[in-house]
Amino acid sequence: MEKKFTTANFEDEVLKADKPVLVDFYADWCGPCRMMAPIVEKLAEEMAGEAVIGKLNVDDCEEIAMKYGVMNIPTVILFKNGQEVNRVIGAQSQEVLEKLVRS
Repeated sequence: MEKKFTTANFEDEVLKADKPVLVDFYADWCGPCRMMAPIVEKLAEEMAGEAVIGKLNVDDCEEIAMKYGVMNIPTVILFKNGQEVNRVIGAQSQEVLEKLVRS
């Protein structure tokens, strides 16, 4: 199951993680975000142990979305060692997200 990132746990779960972390910036009202939800959930199950996969609601965590310049959703950002290393904007396939994590 994918993680739920919040303002309270973002630093520990994402920035201090010892594995790559894929963060799906989404909103409940966003159609393409809802389309990606099962893809993100499946990817989290398949890559458990290899990477941390989770979601961050931009309406609940506006300051984090602003800090990383998330202007469109869905936006998926890959973090390694606490740093953003890659991002994709818009609905993506599971294959694209897997390649992103393994890059």
